[in-house]
Amino acid sequence: MSSRVLALLAATLASTIYALNHTLAKGLMPAVIDAYGFILLRVLGAGLIFWVISFFYPSEKIDKKDWLRIIACAFFGMVLNMLMFFKGLSLSTPINSSVVITLVPVLLLVLSAIFLKERITWLKSIGIGIGLLGALILILFGTKTQLNAPNIPLGNMLFIVNAASYSVYLIIVKPLVEKYSSITLMKFFFLFAILMNFPVGISEFSEVAWTQLSFDSIWKMVFVIVGTTVLTYLCNIYALKQLSPTTIGAFIYLQPLLATLFAILLGSDTLTPVRIGGSILIFLGVFLSTRKKKETVKVSS
Repeated sequence: MSSRVLALLAATLASTIYALNHTLAKGLMPAVIDAYGFILLRVLGAGLIFWVISFFYPSEKIDKKDWLRIIACAFFGMVLNMLMFFKGLSLSTPINSSVVITLVPVLLLVLSAIFLKERITWLKSIGIGIGLLGALILILFGTKTQLNAPNIPLGNMLFIVNAASYSVYLIIVKPLVEKYSSITLMKFFFLFAILMNFPVGISEFSEVAWTQLSFDSIWKMVFVIVGTTVLTYLCNIYALKQLSPTTIGAFIYLQPLLATLFAILLGSDTLTPVRIGGSILIFLGVFLSTRKKKETVKVSS
């Protein structure tokens, strides 16, 4: 299996986990743990896992000029991104979060052209547009259940900040991905993320009744730490070694599709012609966005 195929599979796995996270994380907030406390738990757990794993890998020396970029990656990818998403999720709904997250591929398309000088082909642009249309169809005709959502407008605004922050992270992390191993990057990203998130989340983190947590709450927290954090960030870093940021971004359109499929499998939703059409558009959009012209010698995606 080629490295490019493995990268595409890694990006697909990351989107699958994120699709589950929209609902699982929402179920814990704020009854079990508040948003900022949840983020501190998330980065603490992931940071510990990455540092333990790093002891089994060769140590890499970080160039002095790269430390500022590493700190910026931690801020945009593991602090601002996470805080805004989880706080927005606690105020709004999983469906709204899946709507706004579809802004990421569009933002990445623009940022990649500006900062990475990435050549944006008509095929990729059309693919992203088709994927966006399919995602919006699924979302707009999906379940409109309003869960615990005390301030939807503010929550949606925070989702926009989250989408912008994640887009910046995927752009600025690309040069580091080509230079250092995934484990080296992750252990330092999350070390700085812990330091930055600590003063923000320690209050809510301390309020959690840790000794009284149910098994249901515990396994969901473990999923967010191991799945949504450790596995997804590793998958995306690995995928970025072979794919461009805009290609990675196109996989975000899979999230509303997968969320719909999960709902159908769990018996909480049904399959309709509109949803079938939206799913086809998403698959077509991702296919067009990830195609690589054989005749082109130098293509990053």
